[in-house]
Amino acid sequence: MTPDPQVISDYLDRTRWFGGKGRPYAVTDVRTVAQLPDGPPLVVIHLVEVAYTDPEGGTELYQVPLSFYEHPKHRLDHAFVGWWEDAQHGWVHAYDALHDRDAMALWQRAFASAADGETSAPPLVFHRLPGHDLDLEAHSTLFSGEQSNSSVAFGEDALMKVFRKVTPGLNPDIEIHEALTRSECSNIAALYGWLEAADDDGEPLQLAMIQQFLRTATDGWDLALASVRSLYADPEVHAHDSGGDFAGEANRLGEALREVHERLREQFPTGSTDTAQLAATMTQRLESAVGAVPELAEHADRLRALFARVAGLGSLDVQRVHGDLHLGQTLRTSLAWKLVDFEGEPVKPLAERRLPDSPWRDVAGMLRSFDYAPRVVERSLGTSDDTDAALVATRAEEWAERNKNHFLTAYAGGGLSEAEHTLLDAYVADKAVYESVYETRNRPSWVVIPLQAVARIGA
Repeated sequence: MTPDPQVISDYLDRTRWFGGKGRPYAVTDVRTVAQLPDGPPLVVIHLVEVAYTDPEGGTELYQVPLSFYEHPKHRLDHAFVGWWEDAQHGWVHAYDALHDRDAMALWQRAFASAADGETSAPPLVFHRLPGHDLDLEAHSTLFSGEQSNSSVAFGEDALMKVFRKVTPGLNPDIEIHEALTRSECSNIAALYGWLEAADDDGEPLQLAMIQQFLRTATDGWDLALASVRSLYADPEVHAHDSGGDFAGEANRLGEALREVHERLREQFPTGSTDTAQLAATMTQRLESAVGAVPELAEHADRLRALFARVAGLGSLDVQRVHGDLHLGQTLRTSLAWKLVDFEGEPVKPLAERRLPDSPWRDVAGMLRSFDYAPRVVERSLGTSDDTDAALVATRAEEWAERNKNHFLTAYAGGGLSEAEHTLLDAYVADKAVYESVYETRNRPSWVVIPLQAVARIGA
């Protein structure tokens, strides 16, 4: 059941999760991975190879599970991919399977029937961890708004994430979740299982993971924005007196990150790296960024000097980390903060995302997120009076600094050494430089947020 490449190409352009939108490309291969067991409906997982024809070039693999029907299913009109004539089945109508509850039930039953360890429906392998029985009566609901993967909730019981862009090898989201789940870490959503196949070279292709669904949890970014809005509702009140003060949550979030980092040190190998190499990498990224964001040039000398101080620190302890941590990667339940999405930065190659790194990278990501929240709300106010605007800007700075300090103190368990301050400043600078490039390319009106941060570093 091989889809027509042109139909698939047209479909990719309509999705949120396809990372190649805006770049010239061609679908060069559509490979059938496997048919899911226990149909109907007929559900087939495909791997679509995309080759880019711009100067950057390169290829990517995308997972496209389709459900096929002989006759149109109008309940799935919104998920229609296309139709074509198949030698075995005649004319078929294809739909994105993740929108199809009947199709999703096949995944659910396959995971539920998997024994402790693994069960196979060649070439698919459904792995399970012990300790949780899936609710087979639960209906599936596809989440909207995601941009790189697709997540489906099964009632209030479980959440399955289907990785859209796949790379042969171990996916760090599964790898880290499995280790933390087995160690009974309370600051993540427990992993229930995962699905994988093998590529032509025998490397695992990890296609999906199923985990605890934190239905009543609140997104950390949304909580932070609500706190900022509460402060701005009466800007005469200082941040520490605001009814929506976030400092207690920032403190608990710092403790949660420290616990996760400690567990990761226990579960994965640790090591050290040469800070001179780290500084060289940061400097190289800065030089490249200055070409894309000319406004960085006036701050470049200070940043180079900061990175040079990092080079003189000698060696740096490294371990497995989150790799792409910000408030949007956290959930607040009634009991604890939970960290989610351990894939790392999606733009990095898989092998690089699995490398040990400094925990200060995660800390820096959170500090930058605390800086973003009040600035994002500030920009939405449209304050016209200069006095009011200045007061709001002052409160934005108060909110950001108050919560960064509470988070950092809780994480570090006290003050930082001079070397730790230098490292953290460098990681914050490196992140802000990256944000400057990202905002210039995607949200030019927001580039002032990271540029203001860059201006403050070392000033």
